[in-house]
Amino acid sequence: MNKIYPSAAAALKDVVRDGQLLAVGGFGLCGIPEALIEALRDTGVRNLTVISNNAGVDGFGLGKLLETRQISKMISSYVGENKEFERQYLAGELELEFTPQGTLAEKLRAGGAGIPAFFTKTGVGTIVAEGKELREFDGETYVMERALVPDVALVKAHVADKSGNLQFRLTARNFNPAAAMAGRVCIVEVEHIVETGAMVPDQVHLPGIYVHRIVHNPHPEKRIEKRTLTEKAGG
Repeated sequence: MNKIYPSAAAALKDVVRDGQLLAVGGFGLCGIPEALIEALRDTGVRNLTVISNNAGVDGFGLGKLLETRQISKMISSYVGENKEFERQYLAGELELEFTPQGTLAEKLRAGGAGIPAFFTKTGVGTIVAEGKELREFDGETYVMERALVPDVALVKAHVADKSGNLQFRLTARNFNPAAAMAGRVCIVEVEHIVETGAMVPDQVHLPGIYVHRIVHNPHPEKRIEKRTLTEKAGG
C-alpha cells in the first residue's frame, strides 16, 4: 500500500470536508504541519472544529485558517499569542472550549486507545466541570471527561519510512503522536522519508498502523514564535 502522496493538496483530497472535527499537532509553532495547514486553507472547507494545543499566531500556523474564517470552534488549552483569535472570540464569532492541557492530551490519547471517557481531578470546582458527571474515588472528587476522536488528524514528524512508521524530533513530538493515534484518518507531514526497514525498530516512536497518508516537506519554515536574545558578556 502506497502511503506517500505527491503534495499536501493531494493528501487532503477526498478526505476533508465542511463541518469536520480535526486534530492538528504542534505546540506553539513547534512541530506544526505547515504544508498541510496551508493546503487545508486552500481547500476552502469551512465550519471546522479544530483540536489543538493553541491556534498558532497571526498569519502563521492555524492563524491562517482563522484569517479565512474556516474555523468555527477551537478546542484548546492556550490561545494567548493570536490577536485575531482574541478578536473573533470576544466578538462572538468563534466558539472556544477551553481544556486544561493535560486533560486535552489525555482526551486524544484515550480516543486513540479506544477509551470513551476517563475521570480526572483537574477542573473540579471550576467552570471546566460544569454540566459534567462528578464521582468520588477514595474520598476525592473527580470529573468525567469524554475522549476525542477527530475525523482527520494532521501531524508533523521528522522521519517516516514508506510504511508510515514515524520518528519525531525532540520537543516537536509534543501533541503529534496523540493526535495521530486519535484520528480516524491520519495525514503526516515529514522532512525525511526512508525505506521500510531502515529504522531501528526500538527507535520507532509511532507505528505505521496509525498513519494513512504521508507528505514530504523537506524544507519547512520552522518559524520561531518568540526570539529571545541575550547580550554577550562584556559586550
